[in-house]
Amino acid sequence: MSGIPILDPVEAYALWAETYPAQAHNPVMRAEERAMLGLLPSDLRGITVVDAGCGSGRYVRHALARGAARVHGVDISPEMLARAAKALAGVDTASRVDLVQGDLEALPLPDDMAAMTLCGLSVGHLDELEPALGELRRVTQPGGRILCSDVHPTGHALGWLRDFKAGGQRFAARHTPHLYSDWHAACLRLGLAIERVLEPMLDPIDIPDGAHFDRRALDLPVALVFQLRRLPIPLPGPLP
Repeated sequence: MSGIPILDPVEAYALWAETYPAQAHNPVMRAEERAMLGLLPSDLRGITVVDAGCGSGRYVRHALARGAARVHGVDISPEMLARAAKALAGVDTASRVDLVQGDLEALPLPDDMAAMTLCGLSVGHLDELEPALGELRRVTQPGGRILCSDVHPTGHALGWLRDFKAGGQRFAARHTPHLYSDWHAACLRLGLAIERVLEPMLDPIDIPDGAHFDRRALDLPVALVFQLRRLPIPLPGPLP
């Protein structure tokens, strides 16, 4: 895949949004989504949910389907937010959704607003992990939970790209791998307890017949999925 232009995420999703499906649309996303939904409570009635980096709104719709009282979707890309709004247009519960443009490192939401915060496959677009995790913590109530996923760093090491086609040309969105050790250190500093870590694998049934892909992907985890809990008080100062 050498020679493919690597774009800033805002630029990439401006191009990608027109054809970006409103659901998990490739084997990696389906593996990641199975893991995330396995951790997401089946009953969210009475719960306010934040979906940070909501993209086309797939987790917004999952939260609504599980009865969430209010869902706040935030994404940096106005084009992807428009895609999410279009996908929600025929959903009866769409009146319980607020979509707003914003950065993962500066979410335009008040403190302590959500009992459940979601962030699917977005933090890898950022160079640094801790500022985004700090914002996810800030908007989550003390004792609340955060479900957060990223492409597994193993894939990045093997040269996999988050690529797409637009106007007949192939592009990729910039992605920075964040190791488990990065997550552990950031969570410790921020006062986030790591309760569960999943490393989902591909399901061969999701791979279309005749698909061209790295066969090593069948033997490796393709995503990192974290269940975090916000502790009342973050640890002071940097780690030694």
